[in-house]
Amino acid sequence: MDFATFLQQLINGLSLGSLYALIAIGYTMVYGILRLINFAHGDLLMVAAYTGLFGIGMFSLPWTVACALALGLTGVMGVLLERGAYRPLRRAPRISLLISAIAASFFLENLALVLLGGRPRAFPVPPLMAGAIKLDGLFIPRLSLWTPTITLVLLGVLFLIVYRTRVGIAMRAIARDLETTRLMGINVDRLIALTFLMGSVLAGAGGLLWAMRYPQVNPYLGIMPGLKAFIAAVLGGIGNLAGAVLGGLLLGVLEILIVAFFPAWAGYRDALAFGLLIVVLLFRPTGLLGEVLMEEKL
Repeated sequence: MDFATFLQQLINGLSLGSLYALIAIGYTMVYGILRLINFAHGDLLMVAAYTGLFGIGMFSLPWTVACALALGLTGVMGVLLERGAYRPLRRAPRISLLISAIAASFFLENLALVLLGGRPRAFPVPPLMAGAIKLDGLFIPRLSLWTPTITLVLLGVLFLIVYRTRVGIAMRAIARDLETTRLMGINVDRLIALTFLMGSVLAGAGGLLWAMRYPQVNPYLGIMPGLKAFIAAVLGGIGNLAGAVLGGLLLGVLEILIVAFFPAWAGYRDALAFGLLIVVLLFRPTGLLGEVLMEEKL
């Protein structure tokens, strides 16, 4: 493989990795506060993709309006999930929360299957992101350049909120000690709902970008990218925002480069990702940037 081909594959890997990072942030935000793996998070990608599809195809909305509608609806869906499936069980054993998350995931998938059918639908790609750019012998898809750019902007806004605002300080306080934060007069329920809102909006953006990268939508769209994002979150250190970004980028680059160097392994790329998850859990369960929580030490 020559350098030009390697560079092109690296760009593709960074594009895919930035998508994983965008989705993984939602997992790690919820886990950081509630110690909950929100397995319904991946299905929010499907909600955003269908909303964008119908907004553009059925109602002929402009791209920007359809995308804003998709992000807004996905954010509201995340808040409703927190309010209906997780908040009533907050004081229950964590296994109950986990079961509720899995049930919520199956509910969204089967609801979409009943209402929208199982036939895959083509997802339109805006002209601005369609096609490729030829640069010194490289053919780089425009979407591979737009995806990291959009991801960088969204993650920049998120990190600004989390680390530079009073709301972000309160969120980090809840992640450290929820009950003490409540005693200090902070509205914990509202902040948890806000966390779900922000994580779900990022998942919605990931769903739209994923549907443009693989331009078809079906009720099970979010399963595999959701699982890959979960692997990325564990790899980087679940509960750590920077770790989720790092894990997503590493996973995306590894997937693309392994397939590029070993084409015969292309059919095993998903198996390799899950194998990586097992290795991480065996040898470094806290991930690359994760830390051992006090309750885990005890």
